[in-house]
Amino acid sequence: MHEYKNDKGISHAHGKLKFFLRLALVDSFKKFDPRSMFKNPVMFVIYVYTIYMIFLVSFPYLFKDVIITSIKEKYYIEITLILIATIWFANLAESIAEAEGKTQADALKKMKKEIKSILIDPTTKKETIVMSSQLKVGDIVKLEEGWVVPKDGEIIEGSAMVDESMITGESMPVLREFGGDRTSVTGGTIINSGKILVKITEKPGTSFLDSIISLIESSSRQKTMNELSLTLFLSVMTFIILFVVLSLVYIEYALKLPIGLGSMIALVVCLAPTTIGGLLSAIGISGITRVSKVNVVTKSGKAVEAAGDIDVIILDKTGTITVGNRIATDIIPSPNVPLEKVLYAALISSVNDQTPEGKSIVKYVTRKGIKVKGKDLQNVKDIKFSPQTKYSGVILENGDEIIKGSIDTMIKNTKSFPSEILNESRKVGDTGATPLIIAWNKEVIGLVVLKDLVKPGIRQRIQELREMGIKTVMCTGDNRNTAAAIAKDAGVDMFIAEAKPDDKLKLTKKYQKEGLLVAMTGDGTNDSPALSQADVGLAMNSGTQPAKDAANMVDLDSDPTKLIEVIAIGKQLLITRGALTTFSITNDVAKYFAIIPAMFYLIGNLEMLNLMHLSTPHNAILSAVIFNAIVIPMLIPLAIKGISYMPLSPTALLRQNVILYGFGGVLFAFIGIKIIDILISTGSIGHVIEVVYFVIKTILILFGVHI
Repeated sequence: MHEYKNDKGISHAHGKLKFFLRLALVDSFKKFDPRSMFKNPVMFVIYVYTIYMIFLVSFPYLFKDVIITSIKEKYYIEITLILIATIWFANLAESIAEAEGKTQADALKKMKKEIKSILIDPTTKKETIVMSSQLKVGDIVKLEEGWVVPKDGEIIEGSAMVDESMITGESMPVLREFGGDRTSVTGGTIINSGKILVKITEKPGTSFLDSIISLIESSSRQKTMNELSLTLFLSVMTFIILFVVLSLVYIEYALKLPIGLGSMIALVVCLAPTTIGGLLSAIGISGITRVSKVNVVTKSGKAVEAAGDIDVIILDKTGTITVGNRIATDIIPSPNVPLEKVLYAALISSVNDQTPEGKSIVKYVTRKGIKVKGKDLQNVKDIKFSPQTKYSGVILENGDEIIKGSIDTMIKNTKSFPSEILNESRKVGDTGATPLIIAWNKEVIGLVVLKDLVKPGIRQRIQELREMGIKTVMCTGDNRNTAAAIAKDAGVDMFIAEAKPDDKLKLTKKYQKEGLLVAMTGDGTNDSPALSQADVGLAMNSGTQPAKDAANMVDLDSDPTKLIEVIAIGKQLLITRGALTTFSITNDVAKYFAIIPAMFYLIGNLEMLNLMHLSTPHNAILSAVIFNAIVIPMLIPLAIKGISYMPLSPTALLRQNVILYGFGGVLFAFIGIKIIDILISTGSIGHVIEVVYFVIKTILILFGVHI
């Protein structure tokens, strides 16, 4: 990574890290607000007990009947401080996850600035300079080289190379032009070259950037159904533990045991699922952040989670599996016609053809060494394509006519059609390509092979989906031969040819009725209904505005295979949440063997439960509470980064999680609590506290706070 230093010699990376830490630290203290804590039921219970303990140690004379004289007041202070640390660590986990998104949002906010634009009156064509804030939906603006796109819109005339690096991170400009599926432009991008007229489609506060900023700031993040269900389960579990502990109060009173309120609260804190309760929000927020890092904007956190459970992906062919534009890949001459003549005819009839096919023919022939001189183009008349003639071409200075068109069109507009070219045309069609016939003075002289090429790497990506157990279906409006050829090259499981827009929608609903979760990628307006219906709809940023509006995800790189990465992140989110839940619950099992024997140490039969041979009841309870607190920050990196996903069967994944995070959670807690007990009993804990104090002091000094 290159680092650029400012005048004070502080690196940009260091400054960014300092800002990130300051943001997370400040926000973690703000979350002590009761309104914020109430959103997390598990931690709210701990929060209430902590406030009670603070009052207890601050005003002991008000609680004379509560504190048992055999337990020192210092013990209550220790428990209180550990409870405060537990809540702060949980807040810090969520704050770190949010801070990562906020730093990205701040960078995007800098793009939202007031700029000048040329407003075009559609009636008089009069040009007026206005500020971007004055533009409204339906206004038409003219953009030329060097101008910034003021707001999101659709190109209605012209073409331009657009610099989208501030959004996608890619330095190469991309083509945006009228007449295709790449007509939308995003506010804040820059015109590198060309001239376009853009119709504004953005309403105030609803721009593409606004939606990105809102999502990655987590201000509009809604909890998913799985997250809500898990939160409900953890809440119920916490309240059950609370009632069980309250029942122990009566046992304490009946047996006259010197357990004390502090130990009872410690029991609730340790047995409640505080670990996963403190990390749950961080896991959900980090899922959205990880998706944004691969240049995918999600309009809903639910879409990220749904991606982890996808069963079927419906892929559009044009622009998704294939490049999107037919490209000249070969030129075949008629019998007894020189290849050079066919190449020249193809070139001169396509020089002024601004369609993607025409441009590709020029590139292909030029690579073959054939060039058109300036004098060859003098007095040449273009034959424009029209719905009536269905062909295009040129009339040379000497009156010769060169035209090109489809087989059906050229059969009607030529004197004869060689059987050899007819056979070649059929062969080309069988491979999924399109034959473009060329005629010179009504005589067929050859054909151009136009092929919509499969995007590089798409076959490997589809194989990865198959290994995940996901079915791939290609849905296209092309004929069956073309669809079959593309499906074979791409390696999809199934294809549907000659599909209409509503066919994609019907297919999506069909799979959903079967109980399957469906993902759909597309870039055209015709894909909008299916993108809206699908559980996960991924639209290409290069596509039309209706497609982006209908989808719940937009890929800034316009790479349809990106859906595979989104699915992996979705699965990673689900696995991380499940693994840490398992780890948290099994941790509680180990804490049980630490706290229960310590609380009831006077009852001889319970001494056998002290499997860890902890030194004293006082140290055992402190060790369990300390471990309960420090395990949360230890797991923050795992919650933020996520557990690595490998394409495995559900059974294999379950077995892996049970072994690693189930048994591992019990073992880790046993070892951790024992180590802390040893440190306390040997007096080494004092040195540990000194180190922790030094670290906290150093961090505060970095933030400009001196203590």
